[in-house]
Amino acid sequence: QVQLVESGGGLVQDGGSLRLSCAASGRTFNGYAMGWFRQAPGKEREFVAAIVWSDSRTYYSDSVKGRFTISRDTAKNTVYLQMNLLKPEDTAVYYCAAGRGTWARLASGSGMEYWGKGTLVTVSS
Repeated sequence: QVQLVESGGGLVQDGGSLRLSCAASGRTFNGYAMGWFRQAPGKEREFVAAIVWSDSRTYYSDSVKGRFTISRDTAKNTVYLQMNLLKPEDTAVYYCAAGRGTWARLASGSGMEYWGKGTLVTVSS
């Protein structure tokens, strides 16, 4: 059974940093991309970033480019999201996901096959 378990969320001040982790288990992820999405209260789910498991190619949404960095550790089967220069509008539940397909398909969420339960990030002003 595939499991994606997020951790690292919490409360941080405007301009601060947090690192989210996603521990993946239950299968090998070669051929997959791992992604982070977020959903703020009253808003639709939004793509944040993705990384190809096998070669570390990355893809970011414009809203986080230059502030967030996605990475993975294949030995630990873990994906990270380093978030710097956080803003109140980054407040959301952050979800880890795994899937296959084009960047467009992955970013839309339709290419994602597995999802975690999420971790809450709150950025105070």
